[in-house]
Amino acid sequence: MKIAFASPGTPKSGILAVTVAADRALGALGRELDQKTGGQLTRAMEQGRFKGKAEEVLSLVAPSGLDVSRLLLIGVGAADAVDANAANNAGAAAYAAAQNSGETDLAIALDTHEGVTGDAGELAAEVAFGALLRSYRFDKYRTTLADDKKPSVKKVTVQTDAAKAAKKVWDKLEKVADGIFVTRDVVSEPPNVIYPETLADRCVDLSKLGLEVEVLDEKKMKKLNMGALLGVGQGSVRPPRLVIMKWNGGTKDEAPVAFVGKGITFDTGGISIKPAANMDEMKWDMGGSGTVIGLMAVLAGRKAKVNAVGVVALAENMPDGNAQRPGDVVTTMSGQTIEVLNTDAEGRLVLADALWYCQDQFKPKFMVDLATLTGAIIVSLGNEHAGLFSNDDDLAAKLTEAGLKTGEKLWRLPLSPAYDKDIDSDVADVKNIGRPMNAGSIIGAQFLQRFVNKVPWAHLDIAGTAWAKADKGMVPKGATAFGVRLLDKLVATHYEG
Repeated sequence: MKIAFASPGTPKSGILAVTVAADRALGALGRELDQKTGGQLTRAMEQGRFKGKAEEVLSLVAPSGLDVSRLLLIGVGAADAVDANAANNAGAAAYAAAQNSGETDLAIALDTHEGVTGDAGELAAEVAFGALLRSYRFDKYRTTLADDKKPSVKKVTVQTDAAKAAKKVWDKLEKVADGIFVTRDVVSEPPNVIYPETLADRCVDLSKLGLEVEVLDEKKMKKLNMGALLGVGQGSVRPPRLVIMKWNGGTKDEAPVAFVGKGITFDTGGISIKPAANMDEMKWDMGGSGTVIGLMAVLAGRKAKVNAVGVVALAENMPDGNAQRPGDVVTTMSGQTIEVLNTDAEGRLVLADALWYCQDQFKPKFMVDLATLTGAIIVSLGNEHAGLFSNDDDLAAKLTEAGLKTGEKLWRLPLSPAYDKDIDSDVADVKNIGRPMNAGSIIGAQFLQRFVNKVPWAHLDIAGTAWAKADKGMVPKGATAFGVRLLDKLVATHYEG
């Protein structure tokens, strides 16, 4: 979809959306439109119980005195609270209301409202960003979709008095959107299309952006003694892979920032097999790796002034005659041994080797891992926050701040030596599960902490946020790409030279 910026005005065709602040407060363009339509906006708001609340939408079809086919009033809430998130959601709401209208052109006017303190150019670019992200669809395999079910909008023009400034901001935001779409694409693909080898190929494709990409196959992982990662994949005909992506945008000898993703391309649970109901959703058990892949695409695409490493551990967890069994003991790259009591607690196994490899090879400033690790985090936090665990208060605070700024919210949960007792094994150094129904998400993070070698580290459990079952804001139903914007904001704010 094409994005453009222009000065405020009334288009000669298509759809015009204009923002309205709380208490039906029209801006300069809104008041002009109300006058041109003989007060139609004011009457419609009164009769339609429209208040101008954030993301509230009121549609006026064929408004009198205007050439547009439809006029959309888009609520942004209190003017003094309009920030990037509010602008994102306004753009998304406008696009969602227009997408199946039959019109190809949508103009969104970010009107001037008394009390708005944000930079006009930045806010206008964020409106466009919200509209573009909401426009994402994964219709690749839909061959019989009726024309009236397909989005008709092909161009969005954001109207602002700061069009030139907006375009400058947009140049970087567009690269962020590109990376988000990379993540949404790979997470949305079916598991017969995306498996360890083909997901590794998608990573290699990103070398065209300037990333250095290396793929470790089984032979190389065996040489590194990655018994935990290999053990998860041994029941599948699809061999596991470890992919390393490097972006060298900082100074030559500067330590990198590092991101590690769980990439279980399909998770049956293995011998500890899952129930059949909703097992199809386990195609997105590689959501953590999808986020890391998309993030690396963003950093390379916008030429971030940082050295960054992305490591994704890819495997398919299947039950066959060669599959890992409950009771097996595997040796990790770190030398620590793991008693595998439940083969459906496999994400922490692949991350154990990936985290150790990352800190051992790259000596990073910090590591952040992302994983759809536990169902318990959904019980704790639902779908509004991802779980945050960290051994470093400063890193945790920076991540939390970035989450609030991007709307990808985190909630910190504890780590404590007391929980370690639950994963002490009688036959190995550690076991991969604790007691049933007992702090499952914390236990998962506590397990991972044993493989970070005291490097500053954070674990994001995104099981509740990697996939959306309904449209919300600028995230359409399906793969969310949760974490791409958050981690890009973290890097841009604190780690770029």
